[in-house]
Amino acid sequence: MNIQPLLDTLGIQADAARALAVDLRTQITELQARLREAEPHLEHLAITRKTVTALSERLPVHPDSPDLPEHPDYPRILAVFNEATGPLRARDVCEALDHELLPKNIEGTRAKLKRLVKLDVLAEVDAGSFTRNH
Repeated sequence: MNIQPLLDTLGIQADAARALAVDLRTQITELQARLREAEPHLEHLAITRKTVTALSERLPVHPDSPDLPEHPDYPRILAVFNEATGPLRARDVCEALDHELLPKNIEGTRAKLKRLVKLDVLAEVDAGSFTRNH
């Protein structure tokens, strides 16, 4: 029996697999380099977000605003609305506060927004859509 054709076929397949492995190793090396470049940027963004969040909690409330409820989210919520260019929904505020977009967090934020409406700090322009009272 002549096994040479079988060996030739195996050789062709081995060459193809070797070439694929080389190509994949090259891609892995390139992706690792890109990842090393991206990670510090992500870290800097996280630090910046943390710093801005901490600073926003220290921002004074507008002088003619009523006393806010004792919860760290209220000054942060007002900071979000101070930067907003239009009405926001509870989900938008949750996202800006870096809360997980879970129903309980969105509903909790919605309740805080409604409370700020009662305090005449925010206005509900449409159902579920809030803006800063000026």
